[in-house]
Amino acid sequence: MTAHRGDSPWFRNFRPAPEAPVRLVCLPHAGGSASFYFPVACALSPRVEVLAVQYPGRQDRRQEPAATDLEVLAERIVEALGPWTDKPYALFGHSMGAIVGFEAARRLEAAGRGPARLFVSGRRAPSLDGAGDWQPRTDEEVVAEIRRLNGTGDALLEDEETLRMILPALRADYGAVRRYRYRPGPALDCPVTAFTGDRDPKAEAGEVQAWHTHTTSGFELNVLPGGHFFLVDQQEPVLRTIEEQLERAMSPAVAS
Repeated sequence: MTAHRGDSPWFRNFRPAPEAPVRLVCLPHAGGSASFYFPVACALSPRVEVLAVQYPGRQDRRQEPAATDLEVLAERIVEALGPWTDKPYALFGHSMGAIVGFEAARRLEAAGRGPARLFVSGRRAPSLDGAGDWQPRTDEEVVAEIRRLNGTGDALLEDEETLRMILPALRADYGAVRRYRYRPGPALDCPVTAFTGDRDPKAEAGEVQAWHTHTTSGFELNVLPGGHFFLVDQQEPVLRTIEEQLERAMSPAVAS
Protein backbone atom coordinates (compact mmCIF):
# COMPACT_ATOMS: atom_id res chain seq x y z
CA MET A 1 0.00 0.00 0.00
CA THR A 2 1.33 3.44 -0.91
CA ALA A 3 1.78 5.77 2.05
CA HIS A 4 0.03 9.14 2.02
CA ARG A 5 2.34 11.84 0.65
CA GLY A 6 0.22 14.91 1.22
CA ASP A 7 1.49 18.28 0.07
CA SER A 8 5.03 18.09 1.36
CA PRO A 9 6.94 21.37 1.09
CA TRP A 10 10.10 19.35 0.45
CA PHE A 11 9.41 17.99 -3.03
CA ARG A 12 8.34 19.26 -6.44
CA ASN A 13 6.95 16.64 -8.81
CA PHE A 14 6.98 18.69 -12.01
CA ARG A 15 6.10 15.76 -14.28
CA PRO A 16 4.26 13.06 -12.32
CA ALA A 17 4.98 9.59 -13.72
CA PRO A 18 3.25 7.12 -11.40
CA GLU A 19 3.87 4.21 -13.80
CA ALA A 20 7.64 4.77 -13.91
CA PRO A 21 9.56 1.86 -12.38
CA VAL A 22 12.02 4.14 -10.56
CA ARG A 23 12.27 7.62 -9.05
CA LEU A 24 15.17 10.06 -9.12
CA VAL A 25 15.38 12.42 -6.14
CA CYS A 26 17.36 15.53 -7.12
CA LEU A 27 19.11 17.78 -4.60
CA PRO A 28 20.15 21.33 -5.60
CA HIS A 29 23.45 23.17 -5.23
CA ALA A 30 24.14 26.03 -2.80
CA GLY A 31 21.63 28.78 -3.44
CA GLY A 32 19.74 26.51 -5.81
CA SER A 33 16.09 25.54 -5.81
CA ALA A 34 13.90 22.71 -7.06
CA SER A 35 13.22 24.54 -10.32
CA PHE A 36 16.83 23.90 -11.40
CA TYR A 37 15.70 20.32 -12.10
CA PHE A 38 12.57 21.20 -14.09
CA PRO A 39 14.34 20.39 -17.41
CA VAL A 40 15.49 17.06 -15.93
CA ALA A 41 11.93 16.13 -15.00
CA CYS A 42 10.72 17.03 -18.49
CA ALA A 43 13.48 15.01 -20.17
CA LEU A 44 13.10 11.84 -18.08
CA SER A 45 9.31 11.60 -17.69
CA PRO A 46 7.51 9.21 -18.05
CA ARG A 47 10.39 6.70 -17.94
CA VAL A 48 11.74 8.05 -14.63
CA GLU A 49 9.73 10.05 -12.10
CA VAL A 50 11.79 13.01 -10.86
CA LEU A 51 11.33 14.50 -7.40
CA ALA A 52 13.15 17.82 -7.01
CA VAL A 53 13.97 18.79 -3.44
CA GLN A 54 13.02 22.29 -2.32
CA TYR A 55 15.25 23.43 0.54
CA PRO A 56 13.82 25.93 3.04
CA GLY A 57 14.82 29.56 2.59
CA ARG A 58 14.11 29.96 -1.14
CA GLN A 59 11.29 30.54 -3.61
CA ASP A 60 7.96 29.53 -2.03
CA ARG A 61 9.82 28.54 1.18
CA ARG A 62 11.81 31.78 1.49
CA GLN A 63 9.98 32.75 4.70
CA GLU A 64 11.46 29.69 6.41
CA PRO A 65 14.99 29.84 7.82
CA ALA A 66 17.57 28.22 5.58
CA ALA A 67 19.41 25.18 6.91
CA THR A 68 22.67 25.84 8.71
CA ASP A 69 23.75 22.18 9.11
CA LEU A 70 23.94 19.78 6.15
CA GLU A 71 23.48 16.69 8.30
CA VAL A 72 20.32 18.09 9.88
CA LEU A 73 19.11 19.04 6.40
CA ALA A 74 19.71 15.46 5.22
CA GLU A 75 17.80 14.09 8.20
CA ARG A 76 14.78 16.28 7.48
CA ILE A 77 14.78 15.23 3.82
CA VAL A 78 14.97 11.57 4.82
CA GLU A 79 11.97 12.01 7.12
CA ALA A 80 9.96 13.65 4.33
CA LEU A 81 11.05 11.08 1.73
CA GLY A 82 9.51 8.10 3.54
CA PRO A 83 6.23 7.93 1.57
CA TRP A 84 8.16 8.13 -1.71
CA THR A 85 10.31 5.04 -1.06
CA ASP A 86 7.53 2.61 -1.99
CA LYS A 87 9.39 1.83 -5.23
CA PRO A 88 13.08 1.77 -6.20
CA TYR A 89 14.70 5.19 -6.25
CA ALA A 90 18.08 6.87 -6.68
CA LEU A 91 19.55 10.13 -5.40
CA PHE A 92 21.23 12.82 -7.50
CA GLY A 93 22.98 15.81 -5.95
CA HIS A 94 24.99 18.62 -7.51
CA SER A 95 27.72 20.44 -5.54
CA MET A 96 26.29 21.00 -2.03
CA GLY A 97 23.48 18.64 -3.03
CA ALA A 98 26.01 15.83 -3.49
CA ILE A 99 27.00 16.03 0.19
CA VAL A 100 23.37 16.24 1.29
CA GLY A 101 22.59 13.24 -0.92
CA PHE A 102 25.47 11.27 0.57
CA GLU A 103 24.38 11.99 4.14
CA ALA A 104 20.78 11.13 3.23
CA ALA A 105 21.90 7.85 1.63
CA ARG A 106 23.80 6.89 4.80
CA ARG A 107 20.69 7.40 6.90
CA LEU A 108 18.38 5.68 4.43
CA GLU A 109 20.62 2.63 4.29
CA ALA A 110 20.83 2.51 8.08
CA ALA A 111 17.01 2.46 8.12
CA GLY A 112 16.93 -0.42 5.63
CA ARG A 113 15.50 1.53 2.70
CA GLY A 114 18.57 2.75 0.85
CA PRO A 115 18.72 4.04 -2.73
CA ALA A 116 19.48 1.89 -5.76
CA ARG A 117 22.30 4.28 -6.65
CA LEU A 118 23.81 7.60 -5.61
CA PHE A 119 24.68 10.07 -8.37
CA VAL A 120 26.99 12.93 -7.34
CA SER A 121 28.07 15.91 -9.40
CA GLY A 122 30.53 18.76 -9.07
CA ARG A 123 31.77 17.85 -5.59
CA ARG A 124 34.90 16.29 -4.20
CA ALA A 125 34.53 13.23 -1.96
CA PRO A 126 33.13 13.84 1.54
CA SER A 127 36.33 12.61 3.17
CA LEU A 128 38.16 15.50 1.45
CA ASP A 129 35.50 18.05 2.36
CA GLY A 130 35.31 20.69 5.03
CA ALA A 131 37.85 23.26 6.06
CA GLY A 132 39.03 24.12 2.55
CA ASP A 133 35.68 25.58 1.55
CA TRP A 134 35.59 29.31 0.89
CA GLN A 135 33.30 31.48 3.02
CA PRO A 136 32.20 34.87 1.66
CA ARG A 137 32.50 37.89 3.96
CA THR A 138 30.27 40.27 1.99
CA ASP A 139 27.36 40.12 -0.46
CA GLU A 140 29.71 41.46 -3.13
CA GLU A 141 31.95 38.44 -2.67
CA VAL A 142 28.95 36.12 -2.99
CA VAL A 143 27.95 37.74 -6.30
CA ALA A 144 31.54 37.59 -7.56
CA GLU A 145 31.72 33.87 -6.75
CA ILE A 146 28.46 33.18 -8.61
CA ARG A 147 29.84 35.02 -11.63
CA ARG A 148 33.07 33.03 -11.44
CA LEU A 149 31.20 29.73 -11.37
CA ASN A 150 28.63 30.91 -13.92
CA GLY A 151 25.84 29.57 -11.73
CA THR A 152 23.16 31.95 -13.00
CA GLY A 153 22.67 34.45 -15.77
CA ASP A 154 24.30 37.87 -15.41
CA ALA A 155 20.92 39.53 -15.98
CA LEU A 156 19.62 37.99 -12.75
CA LEU A 157 22.62 39.28 -10.85
CA GLU A 158 21.91 42.82 -12.04
CA ASP A 159 18.33 42.69 -10.73
CA GLU A 160 18.40 44.11 -7.20
CA GLU A 161 15.10 42.51 -6.18
CA THR A 162 16.26 39.07 -7.32
CA LEU A 163 19.54 39.52 -5.48
CA ARG A 164 17.72 40.39 -2.26
CA MET A 165 15.73 37.16 -2.56
CA ILE A 166 18.61 34.79 -3.29
CA LEU A 167 21.46 36.20 -1.20
CA PRO A 168 20.19 35.05 2.24
CA ALA A 169 19.92 31.44 1.05
CA LEU A 170 23.32 31.63 -0.63
CA ARG A 171 25.01 32.97 2.50
CA ALA A 172 23.36 30.29 4.65
CA ASP A 173 24.28 27.51 2.23
CA TYR A 174 27.91 28.59 1.96
CA GLY A 175 28.10 28.66 5.76
CA ALA A 176 26.56 25.18 6.06
CA VAL A 177 29.02 23.79 3.51
CA ARG A 178 31.92 25.46 5.30
CA ARG A 179 30.91 23.91 8.63
CA TYR A 180 30.36 20.40 7.26
CA ARG A 181 32.76 17.77 8.57
CA TYR A 182 32.70 14.21 7.31
CA ARG A 183 32.10 11.68 10.08
CA PRO A 184 33.81 8.32 9.35
CA GLY A 185 31.40 5.42 9.17
CA PRO A 186 30.42 2.41 7.07
CA ALA A 187 30.74 2.84 3.32
CA LEU A 188 27.55 2.85 1.28
CA ASP A 189 26.20 -0.43 -0.02
CA CYS A 190 24.80 1.21 -3.16
CA PRO A 191 26.95 2.02 -6.21
CA VAL A 192 28.09 5.61 -6.76
CA THR A 193 28.33 7.43 -10.09
CA ALA A 194 30.21 10.73 -10.10
CA PHE A 195 30.22 13.54 -12.68
CA THR A 196 32.43 16.60 -12.92
CA GLY A 197 33.49 19.20 -15.46
CA ASP A 198 37.03 19.14 -16.80
CA ARG A 199 37.41 22.83 -15.87
CA ASP A 200 35.58 22.78 -12.54
CA PRO A 201 37.69 24.75 -10.03
CA LYS A 202 35.77 23.26 -7.10
CA ALA A 203 35.85 19.57 -8.07
CA GLU A 204 38.99 18.37 -9.82
CA ALA A 205 38.80 14.88 -11.27
CA GLY A 206 41.22 13.38 -8.73
CA GLU A 207 39.18 14.75 -5.84
CA VAL A 208 35.96 13.42 -7.35
CA GLN A 209 37.56 10.03 -8.00
CA ALA A 210 37.97 9.69 -4.21
CA TRP A 211 34.22 9.03 -3.96
CA HIS A 212 35.11 5.40 -4.71
CA THR A 213 36.24 5.04 -1.10
CA HIS A 214 32.69 5.73 0.08
CA THR A 215 31.05 2.66 -1.44
CA THR A 216 31.52 -1.10 -1.20
CA SER A 217 29.74 -1.48 -4.53
CA GLY A 218 30.53 -0.18 -8.01
CA PHE A 219 31.92 3.26 -8.79
CA GLU A 220 32.11 5.20 -12.03
CA LEU A 221 33.61 8.63 -12.78
CA ASN A 222 32.44 10.69 -15.75
CA VAL A 223 34.45 13.80 -16.70
CA LEU A 224 32.63 16.07 -19.15
CA PRO A 225 33.53 19.35 -20.84
CA GLY A 226 32.73 22.43 -18.76
CA GLY A 227 33.11 24.22 -15.46
CA HIS A 228 31.23 23.92 -12.20
CA PHE A 229 27.83 24.13 -13.90
CA PHE A 230 28.70 21.80 -16.77
CA LEU A 231 25.28 20.20 -16.19
CA VAL A 232 23.54 23.03 -18.02
CA ASP A 233 25.35 22.30 -21.30
CA GLN A 234 25.91 18.58 -20.76
CA GLN A 235 22.41 17.55 -19.69
CA GLU A 236 21.95 15.03 -22.50
CA PRO A 237 25.01 12.81 -21.79
CA VAL A 238 24.48 13.06 -18.03
CA LEU A 239 20.84 11.98 -18.26
CA ARG A 240 21.69 9.25 -20.76
CA THR A 241 24.18 7.79 -18.27
CA ILE A 242 21.66 8.06 -15.43
CA GLU A 243 18.93 6.33 -17.44
CA GLU A 244 21.24 3.53 -18.56
CA GLN A 245 22.44 2.85 -15.04
CA LEU A 246 18.95 2.98 -13.55
CA GLU A 247 17.72 0.59 -16.24
CA ARG A 248 20.50 -1.86 -15.37
CA ALA A 249 19.73 -1.49 -11.68
CA MET A 250 16.07 -2.31 -12.31
CA SER A 251 16.68 -5.27 -14.61
CA PRO A 252 17.18 -7.89 -11.84
CA ALA A 253 13.88 -6.85 -10.30
CA VAL A 254 12.16 -7.12 -13.68
CA ALA A 255 13.70 -10.54 -14.31
CA SER A 256 12.51 -11.83 -10.96
